[in-house]
Amino acid sequence: MLTLTDPASTIAITDAMLRELVDCRFNEITQGEPFDPEIHGVFIVVEPGDTATDLENVSGCPILTHSLTGHRFGDDGFSPLFEYLGEHACCFEMVFVSGEGDFGIVIFIPKTEDIAPELLSFCATYAQPAEETP
Repeated sequence: MLTLTDPASTIAITDAMLRELVDCRFNEITQGEPFDPEIHGVFIVVEPGDTATDLENVSGCPILTHSLTGHRFGDDGFSPLFEYLGEHACCFEMVFVSGEGDFGIVIFIPKTEDIAPELLSFCATYAQPAEETP
């Protein structure tokens, strides 16, 4: 799992389309200001071998289990807690905004067969078509 806290760190993303999207998001969030993860948040890119539990632990975001009801993805009564989940050609983009202000956690889940099937299924279930930016 890649945790990106500055625009220069996108060099670690090997997929060119995904890297371009993440670069675009850094630019949109900062609007010409220097990026500050304490203000603007963090970006996470899921990698092969990462589990949904790993992602929840690293991000601090409840993804497959609703933090108030305890319902899990697939259970009757489950509802996701993300602010936004969009489907791009190369990945899913999930956004959580914590508290007031702009601070958020943006999670990119590549649409490749080596990504945890439960994460891909969750994303495919709830994602809306994203407006392609790059």
